[in-house]
Amino acid sequence: MPDDASKPAAKARTAPMKFGEGWLRDCWYFACQSHELRPGKLQRFELLGEPVLLGRRRDGAVYAIKDICPHRAAPLSAGKLVPEEGGGESVECPYHGWRFGTDGGCAAIPSLVEGQDLDITRVRVRRYPAAESQGMVFVWFSSDARFGMDGGGEPDSPPPVFPGAVGKPAIVDHMDFDTHMDHAIVGLMDPTHAPYVHAAWWARSAKRMKDKAKVFEPAEQGFVMTRHATSSANRIYAILGGQPQTEITFRLPGYRWEHIQVGRFQMLALTCLTPITETKTRLTQLMWSDHPAMMLRWLIAPFMRAFIHQDGDMVNLQNMGLKYDPSLLWIDDADTQAKWYQQLKREWAASRAEGRPFVNPVKPVTLRWIS
Repeated sequence: MPDDASKPAAKARTAPMKFGEGWLRDCWYFACQSHELRPGKLQRFELLGEPVLLGRRRDGAVYAIKDICPHRAAPLSAGKLVPEEGGGESVECPYHGWRFGTDGGCAAIPSLVEGQDLDITRVRVRRYPAAESQGMVFVWFSSDARFGMDGGGEPDSPPPVFPGAVGKPAIVDHMDFDTHMDHAIVGLMDPTHAPYVHAAWWARSAKRMKDKAKVFEPAEQGFVMTRHATSSANRIYAILGGQPQTEITFRLPGYRWEHIQVGRFQMLALTCLTPITETKTRLTQLMWSDHPAMMLRWLIAPFMRAFIHQDGDMVNLQNMGLKYDPSLLWIDDADTQAKWYQQLKREWAASRAEGRPFVNPVKPVTLRWIS
């Protein structure tokens, strides 16, 4: 039988999902770097609670299909990519040799004999639209329950583009946080935790906190903290020399990037948050730069890794309280970005459900806090 093809298409949610539950649909999610997908190799991922086979055809195109054979549920990623007569390639299941094209359609069921009445064109696995941009692979998850199979769910926009992400990143790191994506995101955009969570001689501390006033404006599917001088309390910026200016942008469903300009040199630190399950989120940190300081990336990378792991340790502490499902108290101005994130999510889901353009709820404002 077709995989979910007989089920009616599910509409996007019309009511906002509870914070810490579910995920946005009709979005591009970061999966991996392009170089991780080698021609002919099949790789298994878990994205938004779905098992996904990601691969690259021998002609160079990337593809994504559900990593479950509809026959006996074996993972297709344990099979192999094989050529088909007349051209094209298909994924061969390791259990009984059923083959599925990279578009999700069944190409062959070897055990069938002449006269057996089964139309294999009706047998499919889900296809997830996949695309490459700036050396990264993104997968589109549709609000249609069929996740991009024939009949609906195709992307209506290209993957995101991040200014400054040129060439191969100088530094890449990642960590899996044991929390829902919502909690990971609001932790990422929290402006007042650094003096406590990231306290160090080379960073900030509660003894060196200052009044901050930052100008925010709406941006595509998110908001931006407009360009400003970097914090003197964070000594890591001293490596860059000069007078660094930084601009920080957030975009749905979970991208944050900091663009630092030092004279004619620039640096881009991109953080991609990808939901794996309801209780696990992968954080991938990528850094590009033409700054001479990147010759010291062997020195910079440990600092970046330390930041990530400090956040991860705090997530584990936070989980001790979250397991009791407490009400969370959000304050102005320190938690305004977290409030915006929830408003952006609600508006995105509503605009998709109602078939209308997205209207960014963020308005230009100056926010103040001490950190």
